[in-house]
Amino acid sequence: MGNTSTNIGHFTSKRALLNPDLEAFVDVDTGRRFTFAELDDRVNRTANMLTANGIGRGDRVALMMMNSVEFEDCYFAIAKIGATAIPLNWRLVPDELAFILGDAEATAIVFGTEFADTVDELRGRRDETRLRTFFQVGADVRDWAEDYTAGQAAAPNDQIDVETDVNDLLYIMYTSGTTGLPKGVMHTHFTVLWGILTIDATADQHFADRYLVTLPMFHVGALTPAAAALYAGVTQVVMRTFDPVKAWEHIVNERISTGLLVPAMLQFMLQTKPDRIDLSRVRWIMSGASPVPVTLIEAYAELGVEIHQVYGLTESCGPACLISPDEALARAGSTGKEFFFTKVRVVDEDGNDVAPDTPGEVICQGNHVMTGYWNRPEATAETIIDGWLHTGDIAVVDKDGYVYISDRIKDMIISGGENVYPAEIENVLLGHPDIADVAVIGRPSERWGETPLAVVVRTGDTLTEQEVVLFTDGKLARYKRPTGAVFVDEIPRNPSGKALKRVLREQFPDPAP
Repeated sequence: MGNTSTNIGHFTSKRALLNPDLEAFVDVDTGRRFTFAELDDRVNRTANMLTANGIGRGDRVALMMMNSVEFEDCYFAIAKIGATAIPLNWRLVPDELAFILGDAEATAIVFGTEFADTVDELRGRRDETRLRTFFQVGADVRDWAEDYTAGQAAAPNDQIDVETDVNDLLYIMYTSGTTGLPKGVMHTHFTVLWGILTIDATADQHFADRYLVTLPMFHVGALTPAAAALYAGVTQVVMRTFDPVKAWEHIVNERISTGLLVPAMLQFMLQTKPDRIDLSRVRWIMSGASPVPVTLIEAYAELGVEIHQVYGLTESCGPACLISPDEALARAGSTGKEFFFTKVRVVDEDGNDVAPDTPGEVICQGNHVMTGYWNRPEATAETIIDGWLHTGDIAVVDKDGYVYISDRIKDMIISGGENVYPAEIENVLLGHPDIADVAVIGRPSERWGETPLAVVVRTGDTLTEQEVVLFTDGKLARYKRPTGAVFVDEIPRNPSGKALKRVLREQFPDPAP
């Protein structure tokens, strides 16, 4: 057998050996359930099918599917054969996808039936992409594509024997490209292994936990937990896409103990919560991607559910900071301290550690940090400096070492020379009973340079701009208070739940009166 001891794909085989009959994967939308033995059988068949189609070590295979067992089959099969997965954000338009496929030099793609038209268009853009092998999952397989389901069923389930290395690229995940073109974050078997180890050493994860997966699998917040679940013997209960009403049903019916939900999801769930619901099995829910409002943590505490704020990045394979269960409420608003195998500092512009309660940039270090951006040496050099990953996020650290994330550097508002952090204003506004969702952006001001504008989703039609502005009176310093509010039907968000403030700034460009 090749050097498989640290190949993430072989985690399926090891867990199948140790706990063959333990439930591994529940596809709640189709009702399909798989034990670890069944999952490993599927992964081996997929690996043999890919190999038979000429895909091998170092090849890049794009994945364009909704959350499903097939996505997971492919991810671990690609790992087993030493190839590299390119998870695609299916919300992107063909132009954006063509750029990513061309940049990553992907030669094969596995896609769901619902994306067949998009893939057909990409197939016609041979000058931009190198795609030559197409596998379609689902019904109505196009004549130019291989039938994934039939091919997988026909392939042998023998364990694949390929020489791989711990430093082989496991996946390239493209960041949303809020500034310029998307960048491909490179993770190896080694960085992902250390991502798992630091999660397992820090988070309160138990064998046979039942973990609710709500984020799309093309996101690090679903992909790292997938491997961590195999490592720890945890059952993944997977939603095809997030639905707040169904999430409550699955929490009860599937006896969920843990999960990861971004603040926007938790907010939507609060608005749809059944009157009577048994949440006694839920031990904790992690939440991150954007600062978690204290009001949200308190609302869930009243339901008996602990929200543990986590801070991480695609570039760090997920982990950076986590609040421990015993402190989640006492220090609500803090994302806690660095993960077990992670170093986190908050520094000024010269790279010196800041004094307590002074804002600075978060930088982190660990074996789980990316090896760099694919084909982007300059961007890599700007981001990883002297071995430290510069995150572009602002935080303060209190005197006891607890980290409080305030915002992205580029989302910070400078009003009258003072730094204003939108998340702090959002936190206050979400305490208003008639505000369902909110994002705060800066708008040009002749007098102050910039002032905060609240973009609000209201629960009814009666809430006025004046009421929004007055609600912050006495809760925020005068210079932090919004000078206006606008109402929208929904806040545009990326797949990880972050508000797309760039889009909002384009939508509301007018200066403050």
